[in-house]
Amino acid sequence: IMLTDLLIQNRSYRRFDESVRISEQTLKELVATVRLCPSAANRQPLKFRLVFEESEAAKVFECLKFAAYLTDWSGPAAGERPAAYIVVLGDETISKFSEVDAGIAMQTMLLRATELGFGGCIFGSVQREKLREILGLDEGFHIGYVIALGKPAETCLIEPLGQDGDIRYYRDAEGIHHVPKRSLDDLIV
Repeated sequence: IMLTDLLIQNRSYRRFDESVRISEQTLKELVATVRLCPSAANRQPLKFRLVFEESEAAKVFECLKFAAYLTDWSGPAAGERPAAYIVVLGDETISKFSEVDAGIAMQTMLLRATELGFGGCIFGSVQREKLREILGLDEGFHIGYVIALGKPAETCLIEPLGQDGDIRYYRDAEGIHHVPKRSLDDLIV
């Protein structure tokens, strides 16, 4: 698979086939790709909490806010929820700054997940203290993001940004998720 193909397939999926589980070993494989990534000053401050047991995944689900632009949708129904999560943590004993590393790591893990036939979505809208308590995380870890993972159960399409310049994603009457993207000419200054 070419990188461009993976990038096109790697959308922010929010509905999954919950019956398809993701093993701890698969999650470890996704995290293993991060070891190969660059890290600011090579500090490697990121740590990861893997969530793959159904009961724990259900608790993590309750800590996330889904799809802010879809105001009439409160999130995936039972059976469409993520099968697993990777909680991205910054180890503050190593570095107080891990945002650049987190971005690189999350994109890398999602590309590998796509290659394996899975999909995901990065969440920054997280009830962090509730999640810390649920997972029993030490205060020395900054909860940065949560990656939701599963077998996608929706179609996401990239389309050109409209004349109105509206970048908000939306769902049509058939439930297809549309993602407007700026043109190459709009990106180059």
